Amino acid sequence: MAETDVFYCEVRERTGTGGARASRREGWVPGVLYGGDKGPVAIRLKQKEVFTAFSAGRMRSHLAKIDVPGQDYLQPVIARQVQVDPVSDIPVHVDLMRVDENTRIDVAIHVRFLNEDLSPGIKRGGVLNIVRHDVEVYAPATAIPEFLEANCDGLDIGDAIKISSIKLPAGVTPVITDRDFTIATIAAPSALRSEEDEKAAEAAAPSADVPATAQKAPDAAAKADDKGGKKA
Repeated sequence: MAETDVFYCEVRERTGTGGARASRREGWVPGVLYGGDKGPVAIRLKQKEVFTAFSAGRMRSHLAKIDVPGQDYLQPVIARQVQVDPVSDIPVHVDLMRVDENTRIDVAIHVRFLNEDLSPGIKRGGVLNIVRHDVEVYAPATAIPEFLEANCDGLDIGDAIKISSIKLPAGVTPVITDRDFTIATIAAPSALRSEEDEKAAEAAAPSADVPATAQKAPDAAAKADDKGGKKA
């Protein structure tokens, strides 16, 4: 389970562009709280708290809780969208969705690769070719895994890590279900690939020991047979 951040929030009295700008000047990040059996509410969060969580990679696809005025409990939420200033990288707006223990959402989970030093293919100079750094899954909103683990132990050159080889936590399922998609492969080093390409090219090329006239002889004989057939 990932770390759960708790944000203090206020209900925004002023909405629209002017209200949002005023909140930012006062050190807040404007946002919207929606979902569940309640209507949307214009809120604002402390900029420092949001920036700290965002910089640590915990803002998107991580469970958080907010202290909503008038509620006697912390509201679990998921940040579904975070708008960031293109120059300063400071969050300027957030959309938070209310969730509970029954909510399932689609999230992208980072993949960690373990035991690369135990891969025979990598020991022989092979390269871990990562196809997917993240895997999109359906997960309980209150039990989102922080990462998935892919084991490289025993993998040789040409082997692949498929989604079926990754142990998913209870209640977590991949979004893609129509195929056993690839997470990573152990690719041959460039030197080995070049050597294999040279061998393939040599095998496909005509032998230097066979004269060119001898190679053309069957074609000439075939043409002669065709001419003979026409005379008959």
